[in-house]
Order: sequence, then C-alpha cells, then structure tokens
Amino acid sequence: MNIFGIGLPEMALILVVALLVFGPKKLPEIGRSLAQALGSFKKAQQEFETEFKKEAEDLKKSMNAPMKAEIERPEPKALPQPEGETETTTEDAAADETETVAADVAAPDASATSS
Repeated sequence: MNIFGIGLPEMALILVVALLVFGPKKLPEIGRSLAQALGSFKKAQQEFETEFKKEAEDLKKSMNAPMKAEIERPEPKALPQPEGETETTTEDAAADETETVAADVAAPDASATSS
C-alpha cells in the first residue's frame, strides 16, 4: 500500500504521533473533518472536469460548424474640411475622373503625334 509515496510503516508512525499530539477523543473528529475536506475537494474536481468536457464539446461543435462571413461596410469617418472647400462625394469624384479620361482620349498628347 503506497499512498502519496508514503508506505505502511510511515503511515503508522504518523498515526501514532497524531494520537499523541491530539489525544484519542479529538482524533476521530479530525479524521471526519479531513474526510469531509477530501470529499469536497473530490466533488470540486468532478465539477471542474465536467465543465471542462462541456467546454471542449462546445469548442468542437463550433470548429465543425460551417463559417458564415458577412462583410459590413465601415461607417464613413468625417474629416475636417479646409475652409472654402466644398465636400465632394464619391459620385462627384467618379464623374470628374470619367470626364478627365474622356478628354484624354479625345485629345491625344502632342508628343505622341509628333514622333
């Protein structure tokens, strides 16, 4: 019999010393309180293991579930405009860019025609 690395002779010595220190009347009470403490420790350990297994199962379920991806558009952030300038929207900027490209196509570079 080997409990926590303590053999039978060591266990008997500990019991004899405890009997001498606490006395025969107090020893059963100490044994009962020690047994209750070990029982509550065992119960807490079982609860911890149950909770740990439950969380592991939830994690497995979430890992095996198909992922859903949704893209959310970020909220526009307002930048301070310098005084005297008006705000341009993305539609206005796109229209300006289209006009610039159309003008470039209609009037080619003078350097490209001279060569």
